[in-house]
Amino acid sequence: MNVAVTQAETLATDWARVFFAGKSVLVTGGTSGIGAAIASGFVSSGASVVATGATLAEVERAQSEPGHAGIVFHELDVRDGEAVTDLIGSFERLDVLVNCAGIIRRGHELDPDIFASVVDINLNGTMRTCSAARALLAKSGQGAIVNTASMLSFQGGGLVPAYSASKGGIVQLTKSLAIAYADDNIRVNAVAPGWIATPLTEALQADPERSEAILSRTPMKRWGQPQDIVGGVLFLASPAAAFVTGAILPIDGGYLTT
Repeated sequence: MNVAVTQAETLATDWARVFFAGKSVLVTGGTSGIGAAIASGFVSSGASVVATGATLAEVERAQSEPGHAGIVFHELDVRDGEAVTDLIGSFERLDVLVNCAGIIRRGHELDPDIFASVVDINLNGTMRTCSAARALLAKSGQGAIVNTASMLSFQGGGLVPAYSASKGGIVQLTKSLAIAYADDNIRVNAVAPGWIATPLTEALQADPERSEAILSRTPMKRWGQPQDIVGGVLFLASPAAAFVTGAILPIDGGYLTT
C-alpha cells in the first residue's frame, strides 16, 4: 500500500467522524474495488453502512474478507427496479447514497445487446437507485448522492463504447438530478476516478504497453488505488460541501490536465 494513500485515507476519516457518526449510508457495487473502499471509509467514520453486490457469490466473498468488518452486505441487481425499491424501502433512514455499481465489457461492447446491458447497469441502475432513495434522502434534511463517473466521461473509448456512453450519461444525470432534487435539500455530485487498480482494470494493468501509456500521461506516475477515491466521496457527501451540487470531481492523479 502506498504510504501517502494510507495517510490520506486516515486523515479523511478522522475529520469525517464529525459528520458521519450515526448516519446511514448505502453503497451500491460495494463488494470490491472502489465501492468497498468507500464503504469501509464510511464505516471508519462512524456511519452505518449497507453495501450491495450483484450476485450472492459477490456478497459471500465480501463478507469473508476481514477488511470489510462493519459493513452489512446485500445482494442487489440494479437492473431490477422492484428489488431496488424493496431494498431501499427496508431502510428506516438514509442520509447518503453512493452509486458504484458498474460493469465493463472491454472489446465486446460494439454488440448492441451487450451495449444495452452495460448501459442498463451503469446508467439506468444509477437512476433507479437515485429515484428509489429520493424520499428517504429528503427526509434526512441533508441528503447527499455521490455518483461514479470516469475519465471516459470525457473521452471516447473504441473498445468500450457502452461504458464510455454510460459514464458520459452519469455526468449529465448528476447535473440534472442536482437541479431536480435541490428543493428536497438533496445534493447530487459525482467523482470521476482516473486509472485505478481494481478488477475492472486488471487487463490494462497486465498489458505493459497500455499501462505505460496510462502512466506516462498521469503526472503522478502511478496507478491510483481504491483508497484514493475515499476522501473525495466523504467530502462531497458531508456538510463541508454544503454549497456543492452538480459537480464532477476528477480524482485522477492529474490525468485530465495533460
